[in-house]
Amino acid sequence: MLVMRQTNYAKWALALLFLVLMSNFLLYHSPLSAIAIPEETYFVVTGSLLDLALVAPLLVLAAFRLTLKQFIGFIAAGFILARLLIPSLYFEPFEVFFYVGLGLEALILFAEIALIGLLAWHVPKIRRSMKQQAGSPLFTLMPAVYERVRPNPIITVILSEALAFYYAFFTWKKKPEDNAESISLHKETSIIAFHIMLIHAIVIETIGIHWWLHDQSPALSVILLILNIYSVIYFIGEMQAIRLNPLTIKDGVLKVSLGLGKRIRVPVETIEAVRWGEKAEKDAIEFVAKDIENHEPQLVIDFKTPQLATLFFGRTKSFSQMALKVDDPAKLKGLLEANGVSS
Repeated sequence: MLVMRQTNYAKWALALLFLVLMSNFLLYHSPLSAIAIPEETYFVVTGSLLDLALVAPLLVLAAFRLTLKQFIGFIAAGFILARLLIPSLYFEPFEVFFYVGLGLEALILFAEIALIGLLAWHVPKIRRSMKQQAGSPLFTLMPAVYERVRPNPIITVILSEALAFYYAFFTWKKKPEDNAESISLHKETSIIAFHIMLIHAIVIETIGIHWWLHDQSPALSVILLILNIYSVIYFIGEMQAIRLNPLTIKDGVLKVSLGLGKRIRVPVETIEAVRWGEKAEKDAIEFVAKDIENHEPQLVIDFKTPQLATLFFGRTKSFSQMALKVDDPAKLKGLLEANGVSS
């Protein structure tokens, strides 16, 4: 999972990366290739190798936050791309670099598989830890896993997908928490109906287009069918996650989520101010159930220090402000005051 750096240099790096890749593609695959490439191709191919296996990864590093393993992976991918991009006749003296790239990618793949195996090994302990935390899997799964397996983009994606499938298939007998410490965010909106409408639209589109596309391109129709099935599963999981995870303030901690793609856990002592009826800043995290209508937040919560939120596919980001719209504002106000937060 790549996180782009929030700098102007990152945008320039992306532009330069596009130019590097495009110029190398046009060098070997354009009508002018015969004129541009000299008879002695050694130095031209060497330059392309440096572009793809060194310059391009450095530009990716300038644009995105990369781990060392990811950076090495891009270097290996550069060697493999060079083999695919440069004609075999020119690349023959450099064939060894292709196998170096394959070897590096194989090592990285083996490391990821080993990490997934380690995750599977710890499943019983992870389940026990989740039960001890006594909360929604939306909030307990990742902390329980990261107690035993270090954070990793592949693991984070797997956990995010596991949550989607869990809520889609294994939560139908569960009832949403409804007590003095919880407040729903969706009942006064049409967000559940909106998700049902999206599911119906995907199913109808799948039936209508799949059979026509199957005659044109069987492979493409199968890919589209798989993506549509996944979309239906994800939206069902999203709908269930919204329904089963109301806002709660319990044991001095405020937990709020909106589906699978947005959640935050905030100790109440980190809340600096609660402002009702005011607009949030542009970079605030919003928990407003949106459907066809554009609903406005009812209150804004300022934090004393930035708080970490979990976003789509497990990506994390810190926020200094949170905007909320709940079904029972008076109850939320009373809960905040009961926990020592003046509003």
